[in-house]
Amino acid sequence: MAKEIERKFLTRHRDWSAMAPGIEVRQGYLSVTPGCTVRVRTAGGRGYITVKSATVGITRDEYEYEIPLADCNAMLDRLCQHPLIEKVRYVIPYAGHTWEVDEFSGVNRGLTIAEIELDSETEKIELPDWVETEVTGDSRYYNANLVRHPYFTWK
Repeated sequence: MAKEIERKFLTRHRDWSAMAPGIEVRQGYLSVTPGCTVRVRTAGGRGYITVKSATVGITRDEYEYEIPLADCNAMLDRLCQHPLIEKVRYVIPYAGHTWEVDEFSGVNRGLTIAEIELDSETEKIELPDWVETEVTGDSRYYNANLVRHPYFTWK
């Protein structure tokens, strides 16, 4: 069983493409319940299906499997809740960790979130200067919630 231990942060404005190449991501949800989410995603020309449990603290169970790209695209177009999550992901190494910075587009344009996966909930990290506010416990920033309540509706 895989565990995801993750913290999320808002970022200061930055030219992310100068820090790392971007990967186009399309992501949608087949099911969202309080105890489980099931999502499909295309990234870097590949398709994935992921099942995640509810988060306890900053930890949850996560199961991710590669699936055929054509199947993934069909599920995104025909089965997922809309609007889809559209973003460019930048994978940035910093101080011994890997940060994933998601720059959203579409209905979530203007939102940029940096995530870091940890080995334990108590692991110490050094924050880069482009990290601003931690939003780990704020459910508005969960991708599954950005489908139902897009960022553009917050203003």
